[in-house]
Amino acid sequence: MPAELRFVYGMTALATLAGVLSVAGIYYQDSAQARTHAEAMTGGSVPAGKAAIGRYNCGACHRIPGIGAATGVAGPALNGVATRSFIAGMLPNNPANLQQWIQQPQHVMPGNAMPDQGVQPRDARDIAAYLYTLRR
Repeated sequence: MPAELRFVYGMTALATLAGVLSVAGIYYQDSAQARTHAEAMTGGSVPAGKAAIGRYNCGACHRIPGIGAATGVAGPALNGVATRSFIAGMLPNNPANLQQWIQQPQHVMPGNAMPDQGVQPRDARDIAAYLYTLRR
């Protein structure tokens, strides 16, 4: 193979690698910014929220991105919940309302399908923080 062709192939491979690394860096930066913003909005912890989602078994009813066992179909999928206008079709989507909904869905809307799970206030803040990272 001529040296010029090896050079072109080498530069193409290098450019491809640079592109992949650039996209990965942007994704990581977006994730970090989403986490920081969600934690500031809610006063919760994203990692603790992810753990609480598992403890309260939210994935039995909901599909939740990033939670491996969360494959339920009884409730709505929670991808993109951070960008939705309303929670449960009626509450404006803000941290206080999301936390109230997580803690007391039957108080907010009696008779709806989501059961009260006895979610503690700290866990509700953490779960809300995790959910607010879900923009897609």
